Amino acid sequence: MNKTTLALTLALALSAPVALAQPDHEQKMDASLLLRQDLAYRFSQVDLDSADGRRHYRLWIGKPNRPAPASGYPVLWMLDGNAALGALNSQQLGTLAAGQAPLLVVVGYQTEQRIERAGRTYDYTPALPGQAEQLDPLTGQPSGGVDAFLDLLTGRMRTLVAGVAPIDLQRQTLWGHSYGGLAVLHALFTRPGAFSDYAAASPSLWWHDGAIMGEAQGLGQRLGGSRPRLLLMRGSEEPATPGVEVTGDAERPAREFAADLARIKGVRVRFERFEGLGHGQMLLASLNKVIEQFAD
Repeated sequence: MNKTTLALTLALALSAPVALAQPDHEQKMDASLLLRQDLAYRFSQVDLDSADGRRHYRLWIGKPNRPAPASGYPVLWMLDGNAALGALNSQQLGTLAAGQAPLLVVVGYQTEQRIERAGRTYDYTPALPGQAEQLDPLTGQPSGGVDAFLDLLTGRMRTLVAGVAPIDLQRQTLWGHSYGGLAVLHALFTRPGAFSDYAAASPSLWWHDGAIMGEAQGLGQRLGGSRPRLLLMRGSEEPATPGVEVTGDAERPAREFAADLARIKGVRVRFERFEGLGHGQMLLASLNKVIEQFAD
């Protein structure tokens, strides 16, 4: 791993204030898509709880109006589901249905809020070794639950989804934005065979002084027979750390990190820069990019 990349990320993170512009957590989610009767997809809903009973999930499962292939539907898993659901529209669904027609699994929470801050803070962040109390540097809330969350997603959630429609375990894409992108990278680094494709949009590389970058160490030895693909996306107007003005080559840590990962034999990496887009805008833009890939 390129030590210069890690050092630059750490320097940027440490120099930044933690007083931080955050999304509007009082904003209600937009579920109007579910009321439409003219879509190329039919949505059903499944609720379940975390293993410790503290977080309450809602899966919106979109099934295309066409038969599954013999191998089952490919699956697009979307984190931050309450926000992702509102980002979908009928045109996108038509594009998907006319292409590879993946099954859509929108992984959200049982709330009307667009962003469930406490849940995602815990579910999308890794545990840090040697720390008795795992707290998020941005929110101050409990963190470190991503492994339990991914166990649930690849276990019980996947089983529930397979009960709705046949799925192709060899064609599974995991998409996430911001902290969701952090969770996507952690999934790639710790369980590279769980998905065929990992789409990390604006991942929080700054989190805990670049801790996620260290997780990539030894990835080549953990691949086994898997050959995962990573799409790493970033907007040109995103700061290197939250709440800091964009100055200089702010995307350099992400770009160089992608280049480092591309040197690992067996990992196929693509870095996409979105000109003129800031952090919030990247949720919709990155989801559109992933949908485009399913249009072929």
